[in-house]
Parts: sequence; structure tokens; C-alpha cells
Amino acid sequence: MLPNHAPLVIAEQFGTLETLYPGRIDLGVGRAPGSDGVASRALRYNTAEEDFPKQVGELLAYLGPARPGQKLIAYPGTGTNIPVWLLGSSTYSAQLAAALGLPFAFASHFAPALLMQAIEAYRDNFKRSMYLEKPYVMVGVPLVATEIDGEAQRLSTSALQRHLKLIRGEPIFVPPPVESMDGLWSEAERFLVESRLSVAVIGGPETVRHKLAQLLRETKADELIFTSDLYDHALRLKSFEIAADAIKTLTITT
Repeated sequence: MLPNHAPLVIAEQFGTLETLYPGRIDLGVGRAPGSDGVASRALRYNTAEEDFPKQVGELLAYLGPARPGQKLIAYPGTGTNIPVWLLGSSTYSAQLAAALGLPFAFASHFAPALLMQAIEAYRDNFKRSMYLEKPYVMVGVPLVATEIDGEAQRLSTSALQRHLKLIRGEPIFVPPPVESMDGLWSEAERFLVESRLSVAVIGGPETVRHKLAQLLRETKADELIFTSDLYDHALRLKSFEIAADAIKTLTITT
């Protein structure tokens, strides 16, 4: 969340990671505070949107090769050319990513409403750059994958409760699953929560494979990134394994 930080600090922090783990680091950059109002104020969050493109430009400059006469150097960081992604849940970052020729990741794992519009804006306006020859899109996917559909539906109540807490402004630690959400939410809250999870992939291996194939056909995404709000960590890892196996078998026709 770049407005919370000085670009030089981020360049040096990620430059350190890249130095320790060469070729394994990507840097995703967003413009939201990424927290509640209390934390935003503590971080001195700047809400002026017009500053964000300037911050991104500074960050890219610090990570690129040093220019002749450049007085301020990110160390480590300069010359690492760490891949920088713009993150977004609207068309704003999509258009900025297109203008700068950067890869774009959409936060459809919690805000899918503008997914297709953002992808279209990004691809339609993309400008070739030193970073990319053509558009490159990543799509966020909420995932609950188990051996059978019914168990996946039960375990997904952890994600439903977490998003319910989020819209209520409550602490959002992942809660254990429940047998039913009846009585835990109002109809309006149910609508909001289910809207936030409209691209969720929930089910057994065959259901997961079918839903992932459908999502890839619709978005033509170059990558998918998964989040799995499962209460049990071992089941969360298993969820990722099931999705990985499903992707290996996919044949996407457009």
C-alpha cells in the first residue's frame, strides 16, 4: 500500500529481499490504506490520489539502473529491476498500469464487481514498455477446495463469517466453520457477503476444475492468485493442492 510508505524505503526493503533471494521477488503496489481508519491515521495515510502515479514513478526509478549524476540511490535496490505489479479493485489502477506498461493484478478475491471492466480498460489502453511487451493480468480467487462438494460448502462458512465481520467493522480473524449461516446474518448482509465472493471457487476437485476453467475462459487471465480463508491450516494447504492439480488438467478453449 504505497501511500503508507516512502518509495525509497520500499525500494530498499524489496531490494534487500531481491538481493537475498534473486529472481524470487515480485512487488505488488496498491493505493488503498489497506486497513481501518485508526491504522490509516497512525500511518499518516495520504488520500490524495494524484500523488500515487508520482510515487509509482519514483519507486520504478529507484529500482532501475542509476542515472548519471543521480544523488539519491536505493541501496540495495538500484538496478534490481524487481517486477512491479499494480494492484486494484477498480479501473483506476488498471488504467495507470496500462499507461505505464506494468502487469496488473485485480482484487477479485474480495471486490469482484469491476473485474471485467478493469481488465478491459487495462488491455484496451495498454502501452508497450521496457517492462512488458503486452498486457499481463492476474486475477484473485477465493478458494475452498476439498475432496467433496458438501464439505467444501461447510468449510466455506469461515470465509463467509470473515467477510461478514469485515463489512460490520469487526476484527477479521478467520473463525471456525459452522453448520449453517442461518441466524448469523441479515438478508442484506448475506447479499453483500455473497457479492464479495461471486468469483469464489468452492467444491470438490471436479467442481474446482470446472469453475477455474470457466473463470479463465471469461477473463483470459495470465495468472490466478488464490486466497483460502480456511480455519484449519492443513486443510488450507490441501485446498491449494487440489486447485493446483485441477489447473494441470485444464484445457481452455476461447
